[in-house]
Amino acid sequence: MSESLVVPTMAEMLAEGKQPEVLFWVGCAGSFDDRAKKITKAFVRILNRTNVSFAVLGTEESCTGDSAKRAGNEFLFQMQAMMNIEVLNAYEAKKIVTACPHCFNTLKNEYPELGGNYEVIHHTEFLKSLIDDGRLTVEGGQFKGKKITFHDPCYLGRANKVYEAPRDLIEKLDVELVEMKRSKSNGLCCGAGGAQMFKDAEPGNKEVNVLRTEDALEVQPDIIAAGCPFCNTMLTDGIKHAHKEGEVKVMDVAELIANAQDL
Repeated sequence: MSESLVVPTMAEMLAEGKQPEVLFWVGCAGSFDDRAKKITKAFVRILNRTNVSFAVLGTEESCTGDSAKRAGNEFLFQMQAMMNIEVLNAYEAKKIVTACPHCFNTLKNEYPELGGNYEVIHHTEFLKSLIDDGRLTVEGGQFKGKKITFHDPCYLGRANKVYEAPRDLIEKLDVELVEMKRSKSNGLCCGAGGAQMFKDAEPGNKEVNVLRTEDALEVQPDIIAAGCPFCNTMLTDGIKHAHKEGEVKVMDVAELIANAQDL
């Protein structure tokens, strides 16, 4: 994190006798993947600018266990989940925001049966609430007039029916929002879900991420917007495969907002 970013931990907050408005769950990708770290920083810049009281778990945060569960290792998933729930409950966490739909889905839908009950929101929903409450104002800036298409992450869209929040944010940027043929409830996976990100491809004549990137390129966008670090990686690889790196960018919705505001 650069000097200008203020990122308190829950431990520091507790020491001061404070409880933050939200706990920002960074996730494995947002913590370790160089590309996803930029999304994390963009989101933190917005939180800092809007004076949102937030904290992270820091070194006390562990993987939610999503990939382990999807790959069939329920035992490992439950071990990771119980560890995290113990930490979250010790801090009396109530409201969690995350930029990863995999973390979002797992914390929201799979932790309750193990004793972890929290209000969990995706960062696009949270950013929309900041705008709705008048805490954040957004103008097009450098994106004004650009053509942007949004790729629905599976765990945000079809699994949790969050379709409008990211689109509402993109439309606030004075851009032309164009929909792919397969979008919203008919969206196509980027190819990374279900722990596919970490295994070799199976026999076939085309990678899923290449197919999905072709969907996006069909509508001739300047930018493919994503709301998931896994999708971001897969679509970026798809753009490289199509040799379009100089023409089309892949950006997270938080990056679009942060860059439009020059944060």
